[in-house]
Amino acid sequence: MTLLKRLATAAALAAAALSISLSPAQAQQQKSKVDQIRARGVLRMAGILNEDPYFSKDPRTGEWHGFAVAMGRDMAKDLGVKLQVVESSWANSILDVESGKVDVAFALTALPKRALAVKFSHPTYYNSFVIISPKAELDGLSWAQLNNPKYTIAVDLGSAQDQITKQYLPKAHILRFQTRDQAVLALTTGKADAVINTVLNGMVMVKKNPALGKVIVPKPLLSSPSVIGINYNTDDQWKSFVSAWADYNRRVGNNQTWIIDGLKPFGITLDDLPKGFSFNG
Repeated sequence: MTLLKRLATAAALAAAALSISLSPAQAQQQKSKVDQIRARGVLRMAGILNEDPYFSKDPRTGEWHGFAVAMGRDMAKDLGVKLQVVESSWANSILDVESGKVDVAFALTALPKRALAVKFSHPTYYNSFVIISPKAELDGLSWAQLNNPKYTIAVDLGSAQDQITKQYLPKAHILRFQTRDQAVLALTTGKADAVINTVLNGMVMVKKNPALGKVIVPKPLLSSPSVIGINYNTDDQWKSFVSAWADYNRRVGNNQTWIIDGLKPFGITLDDLPKGFSFNG
């Protein structure tokens, strides 16, 4: 046997020994993410309770609805599998992606700190920050004009909208609460002049409770990409697929259609969205 043949034989034997010694978990990790999902038969996505129009779970049937769920179903269809929604929260969805409990987390605001934990896809759509207020005098004001200590603004602590207050409203009187519901309560009880949130949340909020007032889009338009969170340790094929899915469906208008369909149960149409708002940022 020649030296080259002996080396080739030794290499082959070493590779075989390595494959035999791999644990089932290690062998699974060597599969591509797409192969893992197809072998499992389901795409797992994080679902957030009572987050209309993104997510909603029917307490009687256990079925999930909302435009983020519709997006997840389409992605699962492209992969040839079914969608499994795993109950989570906005904060825990990041952890669920990191730990591998879910494959994707939809409808994430692309905050830089979140990008330290999970990889972001290309944008699925853009969401704009707005104020919700019953006070007519706030309609038409810019962010610069709202940046005044005479205005009291309520916001949920640590949220994307809280970052907006820090950057654009440092002089305004800001009330920070642990939850969005507490911030809304401050508005309804007259403790705050307005609440900051996003267009889609705001539209549903005022439809459910008209006493909250009107959704107002201050200038300049402040938009943030909504992205899909995926695990950094997954392979390039999976990362490329998720971003390609986001790009394609945003550009051909499918994502906008799913969003509008998600707003229909609340009596909201495309024409109802505030002037100046665009899903394309």
